[in-house]
Amino acid sequence: MFLFATIHTQAPTWLVVPFFALLFCIAIIPVIQPKLWHSMYKYLSIGVGFVVALFYVLQLKEYALPLEALSEYFSFISLLVLLYVASGGMYLFIDVPSNAISNIVFLFLAAICSNIIGTTGASILLIRPYMRLNRFRLQAYHVVFFIFIVSNMGGMLTPIADPPLFIGFLKGIPFTWTLSNLFLIWLTGLSLCLLAFAYFDIQNKKYNDLEAEIEHTGKVFFQGKRNLIWLLLAVSSVFLDPVIFPNIPSIQYHGKSVSFVRELIQLGAAFVCYQTSNRKAIENNNFNFEPIVEVVFLFFGIFLSMMPLVEYLEQMAHHNGMQAELSTGMFFGFTGLFSSVLDNAPTYLSMFTLLMSANGYSVHSVQDVQLFLAGTQSILLAAISVAAVVFGAMTYIGNGPNLMVKSIAEQSGLKMPSFGAYILRFSLPILLPIFAVIYLLFFR
Repeated sequence: MFLFATIHTQAPTWLVVPFFALLFCIAIIPVIQPKLWHSMYKYLSIGVGFVVALFYVLQLKEYALPLEALSEYFSFISLLVLLYVASGGMYLFIDVPSNAISNIVFLFLAAICSNIIGTTGASILLIRPYMRLNRFRLQAYHVVFFIFIVSNMGGMLTPIADPPLFIGFLKGIPFTWTLSNLFLIWLTGLSLCLLAFAYFDIQNKKYNDLEAEIEHTGKVFFQGKRNLIWLLLAVSSVFLDPVIFPNIPSIQYHGKSVSFVRELIQLGAAFVCYQTSNRKAIENNNFNFEPIVEVVFLFFGIFLSMMPLVEYLEQMAHHNGMQAELSTGMFFGFTGLFSSVLDNAPTYLSMFTLLMSANGYSVHSVQDVQLFLAGTQSILLAAISVAAVVFGAMTYIGNGPNLMVKSIAEQSGLKMPSFGAYILRFSLPILLPIFAVIYLLFFR
């Protein structure tokens, strides 16, 4: 991760301003001037990203951070593109009544699916069928809870579910560690979130009369089965990493093996997948590239402009004076706070590094990681893992699938809450109490 590149000169404090300015624009401009936003967001995001990157290169003479940020961005986007194209060529229609029970069953099964094909894969694959299920009574809260459950909280049980957990796997955490240590936390958080969803959905009487007049067959209709192969390729390609397979062609850069073989395979597969996808399924999905284009441009600016803030997070993680103050609450709170607005992967890695170094171990040694897990402090790693996964639901940019799901929903004509409304109306009053319960039950 770019978080641990060699830093020669500390970035000035004011360099965090472009990142927060970009967040402010994402939150405000689409609300007050939606047409202006859609015409300018590409240039704004690219401009903000380049301003920060050029300051590092020209003023600080720091090349590693921008290059590694771009490397991480490329890896992030290439997987998203393949998943988006593969899911766009699959049309799934479940002909059952739309009510609280059917929705809860759907969301629960989708949460399980998040641990098999990742939160990103499950989100992109299932958001359209979920909206079709609720086509006569679809409201914004349906999609918001989908983001909460499928795009974030559901993906807590396997390393392939969410990028932070995959980083832990690459560092030496056993594949089954998350399932055996986080299952009860996953089940508790998921149950509380589904209860909150049921409260909203039971009160939703919109078009219930029309829904009652329809005779449902209970059948499942699926087009584009061949794209399941491409979806499987997307999930399996995540493991094409020089850390796992040292023989993969790569170059050494700042002590790391860097390879873009995986990313080139993913983009090539996305192109072939689109050309060979079922045209009827694409048409039924009203598939277009606008949602993925928005994510590509916005996250370009986010990945580059968040470098100074992530750098300060790294400095905090290496501050020796903090080691005496380490606690489960600190790990849970700080990991959650930064995962809400930053990419949760570098946040996880930073806090994991702090945890390991505070206990006399190195995060770069698989043997040290396994020795640490055999001790009594592994509950702290559980706190970091849970917070990195669940707090990504607090904002639209907390996790990659969030913004993608929002864009797909808006493309279908649904009016989604703005950046600020999402936080004030949903994530703060619903998620924070759930996270507090998780902390009190499992980490206090």
